[in-house]
Amino acid sequence: MALCGIDLGGTKCLGVLVDGGEIVAEARVPTPSGTDALVAELAGVVDALRGPGSVAIDGVGIGAPGLVDRRGVLRVAPNLAVEPDLELRAVLEAALGVRVVVDNDATCAAWGEREVGAARGFDDVILVTLGTGIGGGIISDGRLHRGANGFAGEIGHMVIHPDGPRCPCGQQGCWERFASGNGLGRLAREAVAEAPGGSRILELAGGDIEGVRGEHVTAAVAEGDAQAGEVLGRFAWWTALGLANLANIFDPEAFVLGGGLIRAGEALLAPTRAALAELSFGAGRRPEVTVVAAQLGERAGAIGAAFLAGGDH
Repeated sequence: MALCGIDLGGTKCLGVLVDGGEIVAEARVPTPSGTDALVAELAGVVDALRGPGSVAIDGVGIGAPGLVDRRGVLRVAPNLAVEPDLELRAVLEAALGVRVVVDNDATCAAWGEREVGAARGFDDVILVTLGTGIGGGIISDGRLHRGANGFAGEIGHMVIHPDGPRCPCGQQGCWERFASGNGLGRLAREAVAEAPGGSRILELAGGDIEGVRGEHVTAAVAEGDAQAGEVLGRFAWWTALGLANLANIFDPEAFVLGGGLIRAGEALLAPTRAALAELSFGAGRRPEVTVVAAQLGERAGAIGAAFLAGGDH
């Protein structure tokens, strides 16, 4: 069975062709502006993946950023220049003549990790993507949990500090204000402002406190910088606080952490595990939740979308 999966991002579309469970082709193009241009580009990615031999495609999966309902309608997509309530599944099925599945990008990534990545073997697992914001995909009893409308998994907008910084969503103190790349940058700027002398983080940012970003912290941590290690430790606590809330609600076997920040490796994972064990309800009286790094990287959403196109999950 040949299946196409496309991860639709704000800046690029990444597509893979999966045949017999193996990735046999990959294509990527910039994400265009405008609904018509986007639909044409997605169809073009499918044609590119089919190749000169025009491989017969059995299904196409799309992982889209934002709220995707159960009918494949893209209700809200702040990072895409398209019309609201875009009936993406129906439009693509008409254009391609094959079955199309459209789901949230993090939901697709969760399924990709379960099929061929770090979540294999787990029936109750939550993918948490730590990037510019925080995305999530929830698998319960071996099936994706989508919620009544298909909108489940927007875990980054769980409020963990009502007096915290304002989130672009309009709320204050969302988890992603603390445990995303933006959150790590903010924590680092606060630390550097308090102790700028000899700061390796500040050096990596070119001496500009306002230019300090999360990647400067992780780079300094890799060099063994003490200040950066302390900042990452505080970041790990905020990460674990959100994970503890999710553990209390869903009781998963494992968390799979993905996104760009996971490149910090055990420097982030180890303190996150330790804090999670202390913050979860019933700490010390319940099995610890496994916390591992994602394995599929930027291809996770596309791979998961392809597998979802092969059947209902």
